[in-house]
Amino acid sequence: MIRVGIGGWSFAPWRGLFYPQKLPAGEELAFASRHVTAIEINATFYRTQSRASFVKWREATPDDFVFAVKAHRAAVNARALSETGETIEHFLASGVTELSDKLGPILWQLPPYRRFHAEEIAAFLKLLPKKRGALRLRHALEVRHPSFLDEKFIALLRAENIAAVFVDSADPAIADATADFVYARLKHARDDRVIGYAAEELDLWARRAREWERGATPADLPHLAAPAKTSARDVFVFMIDGAKRRAPAAAQALIARLRA
Repeated sequence: MIRVGIGGWSFAPWRGLFYPQKLPAGEELAFASRHVTAIEINATFYRTQSRASFVKWREATPDDFVFAVKAHRAAVNARALSETGETIEHFLASGVTELSDKLGPILWQLPPYRRFHAEEIAAFLKLLPKKRGALRLRHALEVRHPSFLDEKFIALLRAENIAAVFVDSADPAIADATADFVYARLKHARDDRVIGYAAEELDLWARRAREWERGATPADLPHLAAPAKTSARDVFVFMIDGAKRRAPAAAQALIARLRA
């Protein structure tokens, strides 16, 4: 399955552009979740959210909707990633799993200064639990230092079934499929385009998403290792940053192409 969404749902410039002008702020999530198929929650990176908030978000959205959740910065910014077990547990115990079957991937975003050290990264990946009770947990790791351009990094992710986050504006940009799902964050939306991108650019992303879904590897994206064994994958594509006010339109336009 391919899901396409946006980062967050509370953004003032979306008022009158995406949201109806008179829509109450408390109804924005319900509205957004009926126009895109996933939302990346970013507030969880900056502040521990209450269990009640996760329940509220779950209940405001349709049955087939999914959230990605950005893990708290306390874990990814720690001096020693291999010693963050308690921090990871605190984050998960805060109420994340109250999203239940609407919980999609958990995004762990490393800071730009974090370099690749194989032993430390391997230890950190092993700290990320695969289940919480009966609920399966899926993890995606975003790296932002060029030292991660190493085939060993891909091998570590594949060993733990953790997705390497592909960011189209990143250095490094890593498009290797390393898990049974793909996580992409697109940041090239432009304000001079009503839908954020040129039509042919969204056509291209639709093709790439379909390739990922059927287990193929888009040949026009950067890779560090040999392609993974072909198998069907879930795909998550989020319109993030760039001209953010265009993100909902870009997501909806890509969804329309995928449904055509």
